[in-house]
This record gives sequence, C-alpha cells and structure tokens, in this order.
Amino acid sequence: MTQAAQQYRQSAVGRVALVTGAAMGIGAAIAQRLGEDGHTVVVADINLAAAEEMVAGLRANGIEALAMAIDVGNPESIASVFADLERSHGRCDVLVNNAGIAKTLPFIDYPLDNWQRVLDINLTGTLLCGQHAARLMRSNGWGRIVNVASISGMRASAGRTAYGTSKAAVIGLTKQMAIELAEYGITVNGIAPGPVDTPLTQALHSPETRASYARAVPLKRYGTPAEMAGAVAFLASDDASYISGHVIPVDGGFMASGILEI
Repeated sequence: MTQAAQQYRQSAVGRVALVTGAAMGIGAAIAQRLGEDGHTVVVADINLAAAEEMVAGLRANGIEALAMAIDVGNPESIASVFADLERSHGRCDVLVNNAGIAKTLPFIDYPLDNWQRVLDINLTGTLLCGQHAARLMRSNGWGRIVNVASISGMRASAGRTAYGTSKAAVIGLTKQMAIELAEYGITVNGIAPGPVDTPLTQALHSPETRASYARAVPLKRYGTPAEMAGAVAFLASDDASYISGHVIPVDGGFMASGILEI
C-alpha cells in the first residue's frame, strides 16, 4: 500500500458508513470499497439474510461490518435502523442512499400502485434516510451523503415512467440537501450510473435494451459495480471536501454522446 493510500485509509478509520441496499449489486460493491478504505460498514438491506452473508464476507477480509434490516419504503423501519445505529455506535459519518427499485411498463398503462411504491422507496426513502443521518452527522460537524441516482433521471428512456421520474427527483433533492446541510459540514452529492451489470439490470434489461446501450455508450460496454463504488468512495472522502450539490454520471460517456459514427 502506498503512503498516499495509507493516509487515505487512516482518514476513514473510526468513521461509520451506512449503505442501503448493500447486500448485492452496486450497494455491495460500495460497502466493500468503503470497508477497504477503512470505514466501519453498515450493510442495510431489506433482505437481512443476504446482508448477514455480505457482512460475513467483509469480516473475513478484515473489514469491520454489521448487518441491519431496513425497508426504505417504510418510515418506521428507517427510524428504527438509525436509532439502533445511534445506540450502538453513536454516529453516522457516511450515508449512501443506494436502495431502489424499478419496473418498466409503457406510460399509458403504468399502474398507480407501482408508481407510488417506486417513489416511496427511491425518493421518499432517500429523503428520510438523509434526514436521520444528517442529525447524527450534525453533532460531529462532518458528514458525507451520496445519493445513487441514474442516467434515467437525466435522459428519458422507454418504460421508465416511475423510475426515471424518481431519479430526476433524487437529483433535485441532492442539490436541495447540499445547500440545507452545508452549515453542518455535510456535503451531499450523487452519482448517476449508466448501464451496470447487476442482478437488477440482468433481470430488467431485454436484449433490445442491451443492444440500444451498446450502440449509445461510447465505451461500448456496461459498467461494473466496482466502477460505481470508486466514484462513491471519492465523494465520501476528504478529497471531495469542496464538492457538494453535484451528481456525476458514471456512464461510459453516455450522457456526453451524440452521433457516434461519421
């Protein structure tokens, strides 16, 4: 490990990072990376058994971690998790709002119950987790909140009536949180992943969707969860101390691209 890497890791030692939806996919990669950087990691997921399995793997690699069951669509569940964290550790230094759901259906037939459930989890859950975390961060005068949005919140895609709208709102919420929480030494940023190979996209993306992304992404491939985690780790670090209110596309150039052939 280089001296710079050692210093980077030492700055995170003693800090507690809570990641929602951390039992698999992008969330698991984020938890892994933050743990490698020195944080105590709270793997918070609706699937407690999967979270505990994730924690066992982290601990086997020398990472301090614990599992908590959370349903970010349920305000009482969110409040309970943060109350437990305050009792057990007395702090939350980093929050990554990663948990989210998606269901792709045509706009004209999109069911109201699905719309509401997506907004409850993707948007309201982000708001409530952010409020609870910020109250703990405020007492230390330092904090990092990173919201996982999506390129679907920046550019409309077929079938994503609720998902795209929820992620566009998360981007707006990120900016609002950043200006509201700055006085407490808390920065709030986000990432907007492009297509990433995860269990969710493997189930959600049709062959036609994959072909569309292959044509539209300049790097000509899906991203990896580890690549998303790297961006989150930077925004959660001391190196990002003067960055707040921004959402970074991590998308292989998708948002920057227009015509790709001449």
